[in-house]
Amino acid sequence: MDTDAGVRRHLLTWVTPAIVLVVGVSGCSGAAEPGVASPSPTASASTTASSGTDPSDGGVTAEAEVVAEELPVPWGIAPLPGERFLVTMRDDATLAVVHPNGDVQPLEDSDGVREVADQTVPNGEGGLLGVAVDPEDAGPVFTVFLYRTGAEDNAVLRAELDLDGMTLGGVTTILDGIPSASNHDGGRIALGPDGYLYVATGDAGNPANAQDPDSLGGKILRITPDGEPAPGNPDPGSPMWSLGHRNVQGLGWDASGRMFASEFGQNELDELNVIEAGANYGWPEVEGPGEQEGFVDPVAWWPTSEASPSGIAVTEDAVYLAALRGARLWRVPLLGTAEQIEAGESPGFGEPQALLESEFGRLRAVQAGADGELWVLTGNTDGRGEPATEDGRVVDDRLLRVTVTTAE
Repeated sequence: MDTDAGVRRHLLTWVTPAIVLVVGVSGCSGAAEPGVASPSPTASASTTASSGTDPSDGGVTAEAEVVAEELPVPWGIAPLPGERFLVTMRDDATLAVVHPNGDVQPLEDSDGVREVADQTVPNGEGGLLGVAVDPEDAGPVFTVFLYRTGAEDNAVLRAELDLDGMTLGGVTTILDGIPSASNHDGGRIALGPDGYLYVATGDAGNPANAQDPDSLGGKILRITPDGEPAPGNPDPGSPMWSLGHRNVQGLGWDASGRMFASEFGQNELDELNVIEAGANYGWPEVEGPGEQEGFVDPVAWWPTSEASPSGIAVTEDAVYLAALRGARLWRVPLLGTAEQIEAGESPGFGEPQALLESEFGRLRAVQAGADGELWVLTGNTDGRGEPATEDGRVVDDRLLRVTVTTAE
């Protein structure tokens, strides 16, 4: 599209601001050990490592109920009215509506469904990935955004979902030219509290993309529903919101509008970051907390064997990360009262807690529910897991309803 070509030309004008956020860390910089920075880099209090002793850093317990089974390589999940979810299937390049009673209803054969399937070329970690539904739509027709891997690139599509007819139509490519590969494709998309679309991209196996101002790879992008750079971006002509990322697959916001993103490390440390406009998160120069000038350190980090975080969900009191290789659900508490968090005055982050460890295998995505529950997609059929079986029948992948309660 001509507008996309214009976007790519504007990337040449990107200037990386020198933003320095220094936080206290536990252990030596770069050591493959878990840690958390407290308080938050956005707070003004002292920067000492969290001991997990803050009374608001209490633990929780989690109980999971299987809602739906036999989902083939599910990847993205977006809420619909009535506790329904629109789920993408990475390798089949299909979409389905999952109902709270466990029914899985694939979209009907329609022009949009065929168009998406024709455009999508699954390859390793690539395929039909992220999905977002405009929460302002009342239905039965909803604006849907999709992130797909094609023959030459990754792209963001916009379409119209008709829930009455279970059809997809009006497919339009709004942003293309995102580097693609068999790994590090990013793929998570989300509508932010400001109404703009945020797009997480990976470095596509080329670490230099992350620092390259002329590449859409290794970035978080912020665009309008038509694919144009959103007003207020650091460079008015560029879709880039932040850079220096290896492979972001989780996006979310707390009640104050503070943005979070999960990121896959390479060999040492995975990250949870607070995202600021124009900030540089260091890849490939830094993995985990590095305290290097010009780069922003993560607020929590884990050895890659314990996390490999994909989707995230931000609730009123915590950030939850779905861990693939780590086969668990990580919880990072947001310290302070609900009023403090909403006002952007949280004193920091509590010690991360592992939930559902090894109970359901690899976890791909997590979505916050309307009543405080979490909805979690497993990721065991993606070629790297061990799908669960019951009576000789493969039951993965699954959608779980997770109830979280404060520990006694």
